[in-house]
Amino acid sequence: MSMEKDTLQQTQTLDEMLIGQYRQYKELISENDTPHLRQIRENAFQVFEKEGFPHSGTEMWRHTDVDALTEDDYVHELKAPVVTENIEDIFQCDVHDFDTETISMLNGWYTSKTGDLKTMPDGVVVGSISAAMKAYPELFEKHYGKITGSESNGFVQINTAMMQDGVFIWVPDGVKVTKTLQIIKIINRKEQLFVQSRNLIILGKNSELSLMHCDDSVDHQASLVNTVTEFFVDENAHLELYKLQNLNDNSALINSTFIKQMANSTIKTNTLTFNCGLIRNSIHVKLDGQGAHADVLGLYLMDKEQHIDNQIRIDHNVPNCTSNELFKGILDDEASGVFNGYIYVARDAQQTNAYQNNNNIMLKSTATINTMPFLEIYADDVKCSHGATVGQLDQEAMFYIRSRGISADNARMLLLYAFAADIINEISIEPLRQRIDDMVKKRLRGELSVCEKCVLHCGTPDKEYHFDIDLSQI
Repeated sequence: MSMEKDTLQQTQTLDEMLIGQYRQYKELISENDTPHLRQIRENAFQVFEKEGFPHSGTEMWRHTDVDALTEDDYVHELKAPVVTENIEDIFQCDVHDFDTETISMLNGWYTSKTGDLKTMPDGVVVGSISAAMKAYPELFEKHYGKITGSESNGFVQINTAMMQDGVFIWVPDGVKVTKTLQIIKIINRKEQLFVQSRNLIILGKNSELSLMHCDDSVDHQASLVNTVTEFFVDENAHLELYKLQNLNDNSALINSTFIKQMANSTIKTNTLTFNCGLIRNSIHVKLDGQGAHADVLGLYLMDKEQHIDNQIRIDHNVPNCTSNELFKGILDDEASGVFNGYIYVARDAQQTNAYQNNNNIMLKSTATINTMPFLEIYADDVKCSHGATVGQLDQEAMFYIRSRGISADNARMLLLYAFAADIINEISIEPLRQRIDDMVKKRLRGELSVCEKCVLHCGTPDKEYHFDIDLSQI
């Protein structure tokens, strides 16, 4: 099916526009689908058509106002644009001594010089999810849409209904990927975009994968990014996932991640949020095999009127599984945050060990945080705990540091960095840890902007703070 234009401009609310697009261009949207996938799309669309996007009256969204986002005007691309430039020409991710296999996404579409699918020497397959649908239909029928389960979130449903591109990664049984894979998602468009992408990552038995997932923008144009990622981690497999989020203050990111773990598998996720107008990270981990372990970590540094919402759910569905959850946040100015940590322990999930904690520092009285740790336990032989703290900088520690001749600004900086270090130090890749360490220091000094990695150098925002202290010497 053809279209006169590759993009459609919104003239109604966002959900009305998307419903109209799906009905009119369903054949184009689903041109690579198997009958099974078409049915998944249709089921998701019917739910979305009935329920629409979540709103502030929805319990799980009452602290994050997305009403204004879904009423704004957007351009939504239904066909891949013709790309005449490389992402490297407008964006550079410079981590010294850190060699990665780069996977590029521009405005929601997979871009590569080497074709839509690439098989690496160790057998790992990387590429466009739309191309992988045709090449690996059995894998898609086994996993796609199964890991999200019955998620009723409207952003997930419309993503499932209208997904056209994204990233596909398959690590075969027994393969230990030695080079970190890095997904770089760039928004670079003059119009205000609504961007959707869908990722499916499959780890076979006894496999290992380290993955970086970077969300960046190279200018200050507003956008709404809706990403859904499904991970399947098979028996004895290990996944290490780093999410780096550094978008402009005018953009919003709805990021939904679903992870299904089988027996004796391990995962570590670390979500590092530096900038964005509004971010909602939803991470849902299902421990479905005995002996599985999950570390779910995060750090968020928000200021101005930025808003962060971390929704973390870990389901202990079988016995003898463990999980560790730690999120730390620093909020300044009129920034706001939400943390909802949910641990579910099924009736038969004996010998569960689950730990959850959320710590926050409010630098001004105008900053706010709603933190809601929650346990739902149906087994009796378990060890589960949760905690949350909200406070300001320790004045006794400030006095101690200042008594050593350190200025108030530098003392404040040191305490904030020490607070964040618990999450930074969990990064096992040394070059990446050093780079994140540097980004956190810059962010705390007010020096990190979305334009930092743009090679066009068209201008950067004014710096808010500047401290001369060299933390590397401490």
